Amino acid sequence: MMPIIDGHNDLPMQLRGRFGYRVGGLDEPRPELQTDIPRLRAGRVGGQFWSVYVPSALSEPEAVVATMEQVDAVYRMAAAYPDHLAIACTADDVERVIGEGRIASLIGIEGGHSIATSLGVLRAFARLGVRYMTLTHNHNTSWADSAAAEPAVQGLNDDGRAVVREMQRIGVLVDLSHVAVVTMHAALDTAFAPVIFSHSGSRAVNDHPRNVPDDVLTRLRDNGGVVQLTFVAPFVSAEARAWGRAADAEWQRLGLPGPSADWPRAPRPAEDPATIPPSLDADPLAEPAFRAWVAANPRPVVTVAQVADHVGHARDVAGVDHVGLGGDFDGTTELPEGLSDVSGYPRLLTELSSRGWSDADLDKLAGRNILRVLREAERLAQEPLWPTTPAR
Repeated sequence: MMPIIDGHNDLPMQLRGRFGYRVGGLDEPRPELQTDIPRLRAGRVGGQFWSVYVPSALSEPEAVVATMEQVDAVYRMAAAYPDHLAIACTADDVERVIGEGRIASLIGIEGGHSIATSLGVLRAFARLGVRYMTLTHNHNTSWADSAAAEPAVQGLNDDGRAVVREMQRIGVLVDLSHVAVVTMHAALDTAFAPVIFSHSGSRAVNDHPRNVPDDVLTRLRDNGGVVQLTFVAPFVSAEARAWGRAADAEWQRLGLPGPSADWPRAPRPAEDPATIPPSLDADPLAEPAFRAWVAANPRPVVTVAQVADHVGHARDVAGVDHVGLGGDFDGTTELPEGLSDVSGYPRLLTELSSRGWSDADLDKLAGRNILRVLREAERLAQEPLWPTTPAR
């Protein structure tokens, strides 16, 4: 069967915030993470888009530097485990690496703030191997509207349309996860190559702003793109989303500190990374008062079957050639039972098989669809960034 090619994993963020970018020990079980090489193998992962996320609250120049550091972390991770990981920049690379029994490591930028409104920076990241860019994260950019903010430019302005066109001209996938619905439509109006959603759900199943409405799924089919369905519990389940809102309200009522606004710093050149204390937010259950509230108001259980509902709906509307998987592991603590780490993908495939999915259709979902989109984006690019070997 086709290995999984997952659209979104935030391990680089965890490496920065918790380990000072140390990449050691990933070839052993790492229970404090959702991702390690043994569990990637158990989950039948053959390709992974590593997210080089940095917060959209950073200034754009800071975001460029921090994103460069995240890209470097992916390269260092691949270099540390050459028997298991290899950087991939093209569809052919992905197939070759999978054929060698390794995990193809692709790179996706999560938010247009990371290019500082510069096509030159975009092209430079592309030459470093970035294969998609999410147009926004949780803040609007000056040129695109986010799902988490009030629209300011009605989707895309002229700069935003120019960014989309340039991305497709050089073969970088346009990722519409995190953007407002009006931005989804504006990008599809502009696109001449397939677009993706790297980690989103079906809005008809759960009416969450991060999910994709049916009219967009229909246009995605016509565009030739792929929606990679995510496992984030509040996106999957309305009950989980409601519980999260109640939990946030209780946290505030208790007067507990809000999430840190500081992006974890990278090690200084002369600094031992091991001496940097972890700086991502601590486990909220460490707060006794909040722990008591959770005991009285348990988090709703979200199931593999509910994730399968999102996948099935996207298939029903967009078609089986336009669905994939984007778990968002190590980017959230809120995951379904049975999908708590990267070893869980086979459970979802088993659930879908029980619903009548054929092996051929499961292969499309697992990776063939996103591989097709990668290859089509390369074919339509007007300026290939990775020259092919000339014929002899």
